[in-house]
Amino acid sequence: MSEGEILRAVLDRWRSAVDAHEPDRVASCFTGDAIFQGLRPYTVGRAGVAAYYAAQPLGLTAAYDIREVRRLAGDLVLGYLEVEFGFTDRPALTVNLGVLLRRVDEEWFIEHYQVSQLP
Repeated sequence: MSEGEILRAVLDRWRSAVDAHEPDRVASCFTGDAIFQGLRPYTVGRAGVAAYYAAQPLGLTAAYDIREVRRLAGDLVLGYLEVEFGFTDRPALTVNLGVLLRRVDEEWFIEHYQVSQLP
């Protein structure tokens, strides 16, 4: 698989779980020791990821555009994206997202997730 295909496969799993409001399934896209930085203080591990997404409002959706992707090593892929989070009761929020994916056995997971809000 190409770097872009790897990134898209992982992010499509993530987006599907976010759109379905399934926090545990979102967390399953991450490594067990993933560093996660959303728009609140950071956390480490799947439990923190699940708690973050459990606190998100019902109807939250995610749409992304890949801006850059690089393979840093055989088992590491870096991605930089623009993500629009949609809400049912307020305007959408557009953020930058950097992710580092790591292959564990034959499956890819998010190892690091860093959101920054656009000005």
